Amino acid sequence: MHYDYLIVGAGLFGAVCARELTKRGKHCVVIDRREHVAGNIYTENVRGINVHRYGAHIFHTSDREVWEYVNQFAEFNNYINSPIARYKNELYNLPFNMNTFSKMWGVVTPAEAKAVIDRQVKEAGITDPKNLEEQALSLAGRDIYEKLIKGYTEKQWGRSCTELPAFIIKRLPFRFVYDNNYFNDRYQGIPIGGYTGIVEKMLQGVKTVLSCDFRDAVKQENGAFVMGDDTFGHLIYTGMIDEYFDYCYGPLQYRSLKFETQELWDCDNYQGNAVVNYTEREVPYTRIIEHKHFEFGKDAKTGEPVKGTIITREYPQTWEKGMEPYYPVNNEETKALYARYEEKARAEGNVTFGGRLGMYRYFDMDKVIRAALDCVAGL
Repeated sequence: MHYDYLIVGAGLFGAVCARELTKRGKHCVVIDRREHVAGNIYTENVRGINVHRYGAHIFHTSDREVWEYVNQFAEFNNYINSPIARYKNELYNLPFNMNTFSKMWGVVTPAEAKAVIDRQVKEAGITDPKNLEEQALSLAGRDIYEKLIKGYTEKQWGRSCTELPAFIIKRLPFRFVYDNNYFNDRYQGIPIGGYTGIVEKMLQGVKTVLSCDFRDAVKQENGAFVMGDDTFGHLIYTGMIDEYFDYCYGPLQYRSLKFETQELWDCDNYQGNAVVNYTEREVPYTRIIEHKHFEFGKDAKTGEPVKGTIITREYPQTWEKGMEPYYPVNNEETKALYARYEEKARAEGNVTFGGRLGMYRYFDMDKVIRAALDCVAGL
């Protein structure tokens, strides 16, 4: 059979494209190398707890059209992301706000907090930051940098802050109000019942093949893509752009993650918050997620309190070929290398690259949906 589109990747970008193209009367097939749909937003229900298998995902947007779009597929709760930072045995609210400053310095007014930051910035004496450490000190001063930025950032990127470029931290969002809401966006929440159901609804009526690797299953013949007895006129590719081109210019840089999940059925509340960041370099993981708190400790189906709990520790890792790439490493070297792949991609007349790996950029979920809608509008 001949299809209009082969979509590689059953994550959010691919699912939105498949749904919108199908609505236009196009025939699509979606394939994914994983054994499940939803990509990195995949959630699995375990005894009433929706486990975010690939890290915490909190939906937030100020794009009303995107918010209304995603609400077609799920009802969202009113979860507000308010992570905690743990440094040794000290606990601080994030993002940096008056609760953070009051705990750190004993101040009670915005003027007092600003005075401490201004004094520490002046003491640092850095006017032309050459690396991330100097940039952070020039913006935040010594206390915030040492306790809340340094160790976490070094774990995240696998390098000393003195070896990281200054542009990674262009600014630091200080809020001189007592407000722990991490995001500024108008619309926020977690889909009741998890994210997987959203993607499943998007893909209803679309042929979807799982545990199917593009590189093994698909060939190009006479300008068309062929998979078994099926042919496809156009490819939407959400995998790694450098892998698609067989790393002909060399691999781009990525960071990977390892997730260590524990089911604790004899404990109803492990840490009292959905997300706790560990900012010491000596602690090997960057954060612990306690999944039940994303839905206020209740079973989405019954509304009853869930017994037990499930936590996940998140360990950043250096990416190597064969590992899952979770986010790109954007520096001058990789920007230049990606530009070469992007130029090569433009020469592929019947291929569209999308998503965080196909476009080599970090996307929040709302930006993924917006990019996919824009992609379909341009096809």
